[in-house]
Amino acid sequence: MRRRDFIRAIAGSVLLWPLVVRAQQRSNKVSIGFLSINTQPAMKARIEAFELGLRELGYVDGQNTIIEYRFAEGNSDRLRSLAGELVHLKVSVIVTEGSTATRFAKEATSEIPIVMAQDPDPVGTGFVASLARPGGNITGLSNLRSDLGAKRLEILHDTVPGIGRLAIIGTSTTPGNSQALADVERAANTHALSLQVHEVSGPQEIATAFEAATNGKADAVLVLASPYLLSNRTQVANVAVKSRIPTMFYTSDYVRDGGLMSYGVSVSDLFRRAGTYVDRIVKGARPRDLPVEQPIKFEFIINLRAAKTIGLTIPPALIARADEVIE
Repeated sequence: MRRRDFIRAIAGSVLLWPLVVRAQQRSNKVSIGFLSINTQPAMKARIEAFELGLRELGYVDGQNTIIEYRFAEGNSDRLRSLAGELVHLKVSVIVTEGSTATRFAKEATSEIPIVMAQDPDPVGTGFVASLARPGGNITGLSNLRSDLGAKRLEILHDTVPGIGRLAIIGTSTTPGNSQALADVERAANTHALSLQVHEVSGPQEIATAFEAATNGKADAVLVLASPYLLSNRTQVANVAVKSRIPTMFYTSDYVRDGGLMSYGVSVSDLFRRAGTYVDRIVKGARPRDLPVEQPIKFEFIINLRAAKTIGLTIPPALIARADEVIE
C-alpha cells in the first residue's frame, strides 16, 4: 500500500470510529421508545414516574437503557411520523401515553411490542381482543372505571351546597368519554342535577367553554379527558379559577397547576407500572400473553389556594378525606 493511501485509510477509520463506538454502545443497551401526543413539559410528572418504575427494575436511562422520547405537542398529525421514527430506530418496545399515540404506534408496526401506559377502553378501541388475552403486539394498562363519575359528583355535591346545574367540559372524540359521560348522566339523576355539555375541540375554545358554563348558570364544572385541555392545563386551571366556578378535574395534573380539585386514577402509578411490562417484554414475554391490568390506586386532591381565590369554603370532613391538600 502506498503511503498516501495508507494515510487516507487511517484518517477514514479515525472519522468512522466514533460512529462505530456509538453503535456498539447502543447495541449494548435496552432501547425504549416513548410516544406522546402531549408536550414534554405536560408529561413531566408522568415521565418521572415511568423512569422511576424502570429504575426500580434496574433500567437507568443513559446507562444501560436508552429512552427515545417523541412528543407531538398536541398535533395528532405529527404522531404518524414520530411513530415511524421509533420503528426505524428498531426500539425493543414502544410505550404510549394515551389512545391517540397507541393508535399511530399500532399503524406503524405489528411487530414491535407496544405498552399502553393508560387507555380508557383498549377493547373498545380495538387495541386488544380482551383484557385477559390481548392477542396481538399491544398490552399495558387501562384507566377504565365506571364508578368514577358517581364519586366525582358525590364530592361536588358535598362541596357546593345546593348544586343544581352541572356543566361538563371535554372532547367527545376522546376515547372513553362517551362511556364517561353516560356514567355521569346516571349519577346526575341520583343527585337531581341538570347537565349542560360544552365541547372543546382545540385550545382556542377553552375560555369559550367556561364562558358558556357561566352564562348557563352552572353551579359547578366537571372536566372530562381531552388532549387539548391536558396540553394547556395551566390555562384551563386559570380560566376555571377566574370564572369562579368550582371545577372538578379527572386527574391531579390540573390541581397541581392551580385547579380546585380532582378525583381519579393515579396516572403516575400507571406510568410507574408500565415499567413492569417493559421489563417482562425485554426478558422475552409476548404482549399477547400479558393481560391488560386495571387501576389499583386512586387519589383525591384539593387545592385550598384555588378555593380561597374563588371564595369557596371546603368542608373540613372533605379535607380530611383528601389524599393531598395543596395550601
